[in-house]
Amino acid sequence: MVTHPCTNGAQFIESTTLKLPTHKYVDDTTASETVAKTETSQLQTVTDTLVSWSAANHMNNNEKKTKEMIIGSLRGQQTPLLISGQVVKQVSVFKLLGVTSNNPLRWSDHIEPITSWANKRLWFLKKVKRAGVSQKDLVHYYEAVIRPVLEYASPVWHKSHSRPDKDS
Repeated sequence: MVTHPCTNGAQFIESTTLKLPTHKYVDDTTASETVAKTETSQLQTVTDTLVSWSAANHMNNNEKKTKEMIIGSLRGQQTPLLISGQVVKQVSVFKLLGVTSNNPLRWSDHIEPITSWANKRLWFLKKVKRAGVSQKDLVHYYEAVIRPVLEYASPVWHKSHSRPDKDS
């Protein structure tokens, strides 16, 4: 099976060797590209191909859920991305696979909600400690509930977490 990623909304799935009925499941997919100042984005071509493929395979695209985020100096300079004649909404913050990023590539939009969530769980942990729950159970709760949320995808964002982000 070969998969070809496209823009938000679907992915091409092509059975190349199976002689059995193939069931195709379409879910969110993300496309990214690096565009130099002198180049033109190819994302519209990819999007048009995706829309054509979806229609040919009796699948719908949800244009309202499709978002575009431009990172870097080309913000505001690119031709709007269109799906079925509708302009795709450009966003400055986007959550993908549980990691929130923004177009200046600062991580505060990701870190602030998870630290707030963790603080609420730590408050609960403090309350159950006062109620006499064993140290073993407290550690288990922390390791099972709080720490995974704090550490989720940390290799992605931790190294690039800038000093101004750390101070805010």
